[in-house]
Amino acid sequence: MADKKFTMHVDVDAFLPATDEEKAYMVQMRPSSTFFKDGVKRLLKNKVATVSFILIILITLTAIILPMFWPYSYDAQLGIQPGKPVDASFANLKPMEYGRSELKRIEDGEKVFPHLFGTDSAGRDYFIRIVYGTRISLAVGFFASIIVLIIGMTVGAISGYCGGKVDLVIMRIVDIIYSLPDMLMVILLSSVLGTVLTPLIEGTVLAKIGSNIISLFIVFAVLYWVSMSRLIRGQILSLREQEYVLAARAAGASGSWIIRKHLIPNCISVVIISTALQIPNAIFTESYLSFLGLGVNAPMPSLGSLASDALNGITSYPYRLVIPAVVISLIVLSLNLFGDGLRDAFDPKLNA
Repeated sequence: MADKKFTMHVDVDAFLPATDEEKAYMVQMRPSSTFFKDGVKRLLKNKVATVSFILIILITLTAIILPMFWPYSYDAQLGIQPGKPVDASFANLKPMEYGRSELKRIEDGEKVFPHLFGTDSAGRDYFIRIVYGTRISLAVGFFASIIVLIIGMTVGAISGYCGGKVDLVIMRIVDIIYSLPDMLMVILLSSVLGTVLTPLIEGTVLAKIGSNIISLFIVFAVLYWVSMSRLIRGQILSLREQEYVLAARAAGASGSWIIRKHLIPNCISVVIISTALQIPNAIFTESYLSFLGLGVNAPMPSLGSLASDALNGITSYPYRLVIPAVVISLIVLSLNLFGDGLRDAFDPKLNA
């Protein structure tokens, strides 16, 4: 029998369709994925970041949903009722204690919801004030970060793409703002703006928000966008030299179109990471301003104002200072750990 290697006849068996097993053996391809999916997979493998994210979600949902069902309001003084004398027994209740009228109702067989953290000096339920304070702090941190993101991304993208004199002027402005003492400028601007804005917003929708919160947003818009702008500028400077940007210019695309369609989407991971790390900074700034009396307007609470009010009775009721301080620390720590996890998962340079 002649050797098949040297025969001129066609081997028909070589043209038979491959079976599914043969295809699976010969073609071993990775399932299609995206940058976002890969980043999420790496993020979920980071247990610390995942636990921090779950904790942030739980705290946020609690701050939003719980006040809808809680029997007490953050500004209701329990010892004051129309047409009745003031019941001073509701002031400064310890955790799980009741006022005189509540004890009488319990003796009569009624069910009275307990005060988990007691009450403050004005007879207001302290637990719901902590929950509302958490809501205010999270809302201020989120919206302040959005303001910083919009301004910083816009200025940084323009500076990085235009370059030349435009970049020189913008970077000198950034350097000047960087040279200012942050804490001193924040306190001065908050004090001045809070006084100036009060007569301007009276009788408007903004009066419900309060002049101090509006001034806090203005402070973030004036001072805290510089880090974001420098970060975006650095990314744009490296991306604008890519071939697809040159192709877009050759096709007649405008600079704003190139920034929106090419440059910003390609540095979106850096934007997300920087924004996530900016939120705890904003919360901490709001907390210490509220602690100094420059934050939310009374009777609306924030975690910083609750800690400040607790200083008056720190020897008798130390838990009133400890509880908001622990909540602030927990929120800021969780957001920082989650931001670090985002950076590790989505930064291409760290995963190269």
